[in-house]
Formats: sequence, structure tokens, C-alpha cells
Amino acid sequence: MLFNYEAITNNGEKKIGSIDAGSKDLAIVAIQHRGFMVSSIKEVSSKKSLFDITLFGENISTKDIVIMSRQISTLFESQVAALKAFSLISENTKNPSLSKILVKIADDIKSGVYISVALSKHNGVFSDFYVNMVKAGEESGKLTQTFSYLADYLDRQYQLTSKTKNALIYPGFVIGVFLMVMIMMFTFVIPKLSIIITESGVAVPFFTKIIMQISNIAVHYGIFLLIAFIAFIAYVIRFSKTPSGKIYFDRLKITVPIFSNIYIKLYLSRIADNMDTMLSSSIPIVRAIELTSVVVGNRIFEDILKEVAESVKGGSSLSDAFYRHKEIPSIMSGMIKVGEESGSIGNILKTLGRFYSREVNEAIDVMVSLIEPIMIIILGLGVGILLSSILLPIYNIAGDIQ
Repeated sequence: MLFNYEAITNNGEKKIGSIDAGSKDLAIVAIQHRGFMVSSIKEVSSKKSLFDITLFGENISTKDIVIMSRQISTLFESQVAALKAFSLISENTKNPSLSKILVKIADDIKSGVYISVALSKHNGVFSDFYVNMVKAGEESGKLTQTFSYLADYLDRQYQLTSKTKNALIYPGFVIGVFLMVMIMMFTFVIPKLSIIITESGVAVPFFTKIIMQISNIAVHYGIFLLIAFIAFIAYVIRFSKTPSGKIYFDRLKITVPIFSNIYIKLYLSRIADNMDTMLSSSIPIVRAIELTSVVVGNRIFEDILKEVAESVKGGSSLSDAFYRHKEIPSIMSGMIKVGEESGSIGNILKTLGRFYSREVNEAIDVMVSLIEPIMIIILGLGVGILLSSILLPIYNIAGDIQ
């Protein structure tokens, strides 16, 4: 809950501000911890105006968090206190949503709250992984290195995920344009040509009859087809947000040919990189596995990691726990086993993370290089069949006229 307050400082000056707290009493205690005497305090209404609502939650991107983490690491290296660091960044960040959150974090730190606890209040922005990394940094006294690790990790994942998404945009755009052209052909061009062909009385080839029939359906029932298509898309979107829908689409990602190769390597890269980052910050291996399951981004791999965590709790080695799941390549389990035997599991995970990152980049490059010629061939065949089916009768009509 947010409270606006008026207080008196030790110098007798009037202080006006706001504070986020679980209750009015906690808010008063937090203000008093700052050395202020509360004169009035009032809870702010939680209702939001239309202009306060954003379409994408806090509207804070991974890139914003990467930049913030690097700035904090730099300020900590310069011996700037945590309160001052968060205050400076809140004043200079270009994202207003992030600025507001950083102000709240600075207020919490000022009232004596740990940085990790202050971050945990904004779980829509800072994941459990992020918060636990900061907590480990506080406990080990390596906060500067922790924020540097976080910035590097998030930056790597951001670049890898962005490249994967961008690789899928091109074929989607081409297919969309092709469908638009086909719709215009079937609803505007072919109906006029069909009239000419029908009135001429010439023999109509079989493929031409099929094209004309499709065009006739598109013209007379197009609006119903459009409504059905929109309803289908709405159903798919709604289904994808249900637990069973998420599992279905996540499994689809790792089973569909071509794309599965990219997605599987992307998830393996996240698992290795994430666990290496946390183990480097002295987070226990079981906790590292549990947190990795939350941020891996796929329900199938999430369930696998949860089972692996339970196996490790029960006394199994990490490599043996991975061996039991066919989705985890044997080379990954084997390398982890080598790391366990040699005591260098952190270096092995780092190597695996880099290896799978390169594999994802190479797979995307190969896919992009193959997509263009394949799409050109498919589109050429589609347009060629369509035009030949319609133009052949037109040529016959012209021949008869001569």
C-alpha cells in the first residue's frame, strides 16, 4: 500500500513524501527510522486512471534491467552507497516506470530494508533468480560482482532471445503478405476473370474450376470465414494462457522440425548459463536448479529441472539426475559428470553455456539462409499454379476469337 505523509525533520523542517508499506503502522515505523516525526499520513487510493494502465505490465524491458544492473555495479565499484546509487539511477533513467520503482527501492533501503528484500517487492520486474542472486551477493559481501554477473547474464540472454525472435519475424511477414495477396486475388481479380471465362462457353480445365469455386466461396462467405478465423485466433490465445495450453505449446516448440533444434539449444543454453552464474555467486546447487526452472521459459524443461532438484535433494548427483531425461543431451550430462569428478562443475557449465549459445546462433543463421530460397520456391509455385489455372482459359478464348 502507498501512503502520502507529512513529517518534521530533526532540523524542524517540513518534509512531504510517499512510502510503500504493508500497513499504516509499518509505514509510520519506516518513516520514524529515517529520523522524521510523522505529523500526518494518509493511504493513497489504489485505483488507477486510464492513463496509468499500460498494455505490458510495468513496461520495463530486459534491456532496461541490464543497463540498471551495470550502472549499479559501476557505482558500487566507485564506493557509492546503495541508497545514493539507486537514487542517482532513478533520477537519470529514461524509463518513467523503472524510475518510480527505483525511488521506492531507495525509500525502502533508507528505512533499513535489505536491497534483496526491496527488490522482491517488485516481482513483476525482478525475477526470483535476480533477487536470490542479490541476496547471495549481500551474504557473501560481493554485491558489486553480483550486479556485474547479472548484467552480463541478462545481456547474453537478451541478445540470444532477440536473435531467435527476429529470425521468426521474416518468414511470418512473408507468409502474411502472401496471404493478403491471395485474398485480394480471390476476392477481386479472379471473380472478374471467372465471368469472362463462364460467358465465353469454352471448356474449363479441372484446376480452373477449383480456383473459381474457392473464389466464389471467398466472395460470398468471406465475412463468415474472417469471423471464424478471428474466433479461432482468440481461442488459441486464450488456450495458450491456460496451464494445459502452455504445456501444449511449449512441447510444440521442442518437437516441430527445424524450430525444435533452435528452441532446445536455447533452453539448454539458459540452463547452463543460469546455473553457472548462480554457482559463481555461492548459491547452493539445489536452489540454483530450482531458480533455473523458474526462468528457463519452457514448462517441459521446468518440470524436468524440478524433478532434477528433487533427485539431487535425495542424494543423486546432478549428472545422474540429468541422464534420466531424454530431453537433456547425453553430451551435456557427460560433461557435467566430468565436472563433478574434477571439481570444476562451474567451468563446465560455463563452457556448455557458450557452446549452446554458439549452436543457437549457427542454427538461426542456417535457418535464415534456407528460409529465403524455400519461401521463394513455395510462393512461386503457388502464384504460378493460380495464374496458369486462370490465364490458360483466357488464352483459349483469345485463340478462338482469332
